[in-house]
Amino acid sequence: MTSAIEFKDVTKSFAKKDGTVQTVLDSVSFSIPAGKTTVIAGGSGSGKSVTLKIVLGLMRADSGRVLVQGNDVTGAKGKELEALRTQFGVLFQGSALFDSLTVFENVALPLRERTKKTEEEIGSQVHTSLSQFELDGHEDKYPAQLSGGMKKRVGLARAMQLKPAIMLFDEPTTGLDPVMAQEIYQLFAKTQSEFGFTSVIVSHDIPKIFNLADRVIILNRGHMDVFSSPEEIQWSEKPHIREFVKMTMGDIYQSHLVEI
Repeated sequence: MTSAIEFKDVTKSFAKKDGTVQTVLDSVSFSIPAGKTTVIAGGSGSGKSVTLKIVLGLMRADSGRVLVQGNDVTGAKGKELEALRTQFGVLFQGSALFDSLTVFENVALPLRERTKKTEEEIGSQVHTSLSQFELDGHEDKYPAQLSGGMKKRVGLARAMQLKPAIMLFDEPTTGLDPVMAQEIYQLFAKTQSEFGFTSVIVSHDIPKIFNLADRVIILNRGHMDVFSSPEEIQWSEKPHIREFVKMTMGDIYQSHLVEI
């Protein structure tokens, strides 16, 4: 199976105020299969968001190698790093919309900044996207006029404008009520199926998020455990995984029975 992202013996530590060192990634190695959905789970401070930042080059690993589409990007900088980032679409916790821009202008932004498309071409593509993400009639609104779920849709529409090969979702349903979160998960599944991108989702919404997962990675004290399915997690004999299952998944979990 082709890998979209590979970590090879990656270590990342941070110095704490008391002089001690916290290692959030301790020589971890794993791969994320292309065209599939991988969910990264773990407790607060376990290194989930750090992993995404290293992938994007927003943070440097202390050691090890990171491959994106087979290319070693560990030391990428300047134009090389900029080219790397064009392969990604990112949906942050708060959607990261610009408050002073309308929905249309927010979605059009990547096209204006990174392409040479005419305004007519940009307008056509943006309106098509707004229709795809059920945002018709909202193009002239500002983020403050939108619900949390609508903001997520706008953020996803913007992230998809450059047709990324890989989508990164950092706690994408934070702040949404269960009904709205369910709608967003359905949107993710539909979009991934339609466009076929590689999807990496960092989420605390367990076990519901597992229904989207082809692969699950659990972070704990600097180490990673990789599972080929959510069900497989329940058969682990490792104490920290068994505790994780007890707290988040219950005695019997079957992802295909969990509605999203």
